[in-house]
Amino acid sequence: MPYLATTAADRVAMLAAVGASDCDALFASIPARLRTSQPLALPQPLAELDLHRHLLELARQNRGAELLCFAGGGAYDHAIPAAVDALVARGELLTAYTPYQPEISQGSLAITFEFQTLIARLTGLPVANAGMYDGASALAEACLMALRTSHRNRVVVEASLHPDWLAVARTYLAGSGAEIVVAPGDAAVAALDETVACLVVQTPDFLGRARDLTGWGAAAHAAGSLLLTACDPLALALLKPPADWGADIAVGECQPLGLPLAFGGPYLGYLAATTELVRQMPGRLVGRTVDCHGNPGYVLTLQAREQHIRRARATSNICSNQALMAARATIHTALLGPAGLARVAAACAEGGARLRTALLAIDGVEAVGEPPHFREFAVRLPVAAEEFVATLAKRGLLAGVPLARWDADRPNDLLVAVTEKRSEAELAAYVAAARAACTELGR
Repeated sequence: MPYLATTAADRVAMLAAVGASDCDALFASIPARLRTSQPLALPQPLAELDLHRHLLELARQNRGAELLCFAGGGAYDHAIPAAVDALVARGELLTAYTPYQPEISQGSLAITFEFQTLIARLTGLPVANAGMYDGASALAEACLMALRTSHRNRVVVEASLHPDWLAVARTYLAGSGAEIVVAPGDAAVAALDETVACLVVQTPDFLGRARDLTGWGAAAHAAGSLLLTACDPLALALLKPPADWGADIAVGECQPLGLPLAFGGPYLGYLAATTELVRQMPGRLVGRTVDCHGNPGYVLTLQAREQHIRRARATSNICSNQALMAARATIHTALLGPAGLARVAAACAEGGARLRTALLAIDGVEAVGEPPHFREFAVRLPVAAEEFVATLAKRGLLAGVPLARWDADRPNDLLVAVTEKRSEAELAAYVAAARAACTELGR
């Protein structure tokens, strides 16, 4: 085994050091259903040239870049100005990815400070950190924040939260002893009591519906709980900010702000909160000050990670943040400005509304959920959504995301997204292809 440095004798010594008789004993705590009882059925190794040919053959099977994208579900095909790539490639940003000696990375710190500022302005909350890995981990970290602050042991989640985000939160909280309660709509508010640390709600929700959260903050606070809202940052160019709903913490995914689809990452989460919660925020905070000569400067003012303080007091075990992605989001947002962001958001909402209306005019297509929607919506097709997507792919369209991926009881439901990149001609092409596919598959 040329790539394994440990010998058989080394492995025996290591097992003895931990008190295990053999490898089976070492992994005995892992449930049997998760362990394989035989070697993996892997093919024989290939020479480098043969491997290269094989990888090229696999790459040729990917048609994603050729298809007009109407898929969403958390990652969206938005336009990105060419200046974003050009500026973020500058050495003072690209090479100062994670400033451990922050005083020598003023360019990186300055743009991170601007990122924090734009998130604070979008959410209406006074403090935002330097960024999280993605929206799902930001939500999970925010739940941990609420649990630490309240010394309570339950989190109530409104049922329309993105199911992948809920799964990540369950994983994060699995070892904390906290319980996650999932309930729809007003039932989530009704579930609040003296054991609940926070009430979690997403708007726009997983199906793209813009939610009216009037009274949710007051209800949470009356129970001594925090209100945690998950909000798309682009939608906040049009919708009421989380602070106006009474949110104590806001989180979200910044992929719509200048980050390409890129096969699912790297992406960027944001986390903003009230001043009272700042000491429980994970990650980093960049602050602005002046030196002894009165010149402005930037420095890491809070970094309560396990690398910097006692592990038991650390607010997070995250050892990095998506600094380069935060730079992209900041540049993208600055290039668009408030008016540009609002125009992009409006184009998404209007395009989605037009496509939804046109699809509902097709025989057998039914609405799932009521408007208003932002950028995406769900419809119930008269045919299986998986087959519908496969059929439209042959016509050059990535039709959406079948909801059966998360719920087997919804085989005909499809989540469709429309960004500002989709022209009227492309919307018309989708409707025509959808009508033909419904007829063809329904025979």
